[in-house]
Amino acid sequence: MTTVTILDGGMGRELERRGAPFKQPEWSALAMMEAPEIVKEVHKAFIAAGSRVITTNSYALVPFHIGEEVFQQRATELAIDSANIARQAVEESGEKVTIAGSLAPLFGSYRADLYQAERAEEIARPLITALAPSVDLWLNETQSLLAETLLMKKLVDELDREKKPYWVSFTLEDAEPTTEPCLRSGETVVEAVKAMAAAGVDGILFNCCQPEIIADAIALTKQVLAEINKELQIGAYANAFPPQPKNATANDGLDELRADLTPESYLVWAEKWCELGATLIGGCCGIGPDHIAALAKRL
Repeated sequence: MTTVTILDGGMGRELERRGAPFKQPEWSALAMMEAPEIVKEVHKAFIAAGSRVITTNSYALVPFHIGEEVFQQRATELAIDSANIARQAVEESGEKVTIAGSLAPLFGSYRADLYQAERAEEIARPLITALAPSVDLWLNETQSLLAETLLMKKLVDELDREKKPYWVSFTLEDAEPTTEPCLRSGETVVEAVKAMAAAGVDGILFNCCQPEIIADAIALTKQVLAEINKELQIGAYANAFPPQPKNATANDGLDELRADLTPESYLVWAEKWCELGATLIGGCCGIGPDHIAALAKRL
C-alpha cells in the first residue's frame, strides 16, 4: 500500500480565524511581527490534526507584502523566527514532524507577469540563508513561472550546504478552461515536469488553485515522469478560493472562501489524487485543521 504523507493546511486564514492580526498587504507576515504565539498555535493545531509536514510561516516575507523598508530591516530576523517557531511547535507536540521551509513567489502570487529577473536573487538570498539552518526540506510553493522556479532551485543548491530535499509546487490556471493543464504563466505542466526533473527536484506538487483542476495535472505528471524514467514524489494541496483571474491583485483585499469545500468534500478530491499517484497531500488557503484531520483519518 502506498504511504501518504499528510501536509498542513493554510496558515493565513487559520490565523485570521483565531483572531491574529491579519490584513493586506502583510497577510500572514503580520502575525509573525505581532503575534508569533498564534503562529505556533496554528502549527500545533495542524500537527494535532495529523500533519506530518508543517510549513514555515515565511510565505509573505517579501517586499510585495511587507514593503521594501521592512524587508530590508526585518526579513532575515522574521524568517529565522518562522523556522524557530515551527521547531518549537514540533518539539512541544511530541510528534515526529518534518519542517518545510516555504519559499514563495517573490513578486506576488498568481502573477507571473510581475516577475523581475533583475531583482529576484537579491530578495531570495537572505530568505534562503535565514531558513537553511533550521528547516528539514524546501517547499518552493505557488509557483507560476519556470524562470523563477529554476532560479530558486539554483540558489538553494548554492546556499544550502546540507542539500536537503527540494519540493516545488505549481499553481495552475483555473480562471478559464485550457486545452491541457498549465501554470498561470501559460507554460504547460508537461514543460514544468520535464524542467523540474532535469533540475533535480525531489517532489512536484500543485497548490493554491481549485481542487477540480488538480487531478489532470497529477495524472499528466505521472505519465511524463514514466516517459522520462524518473521517480519523484507527487503531491497536491488545493485552496478554497473561487477561480482567480489573470489580473488578480493579491493585496487589494481578502478573497471569499467557498462554502462547499467541507472536510468531507475536500477528502473526495484528495482520495482521487491519491488514486492517481499523489503521496503528499495537504491544503492551502482556507483549508483548516478539520480538513487535515479528515485527510489523516482516511489516508
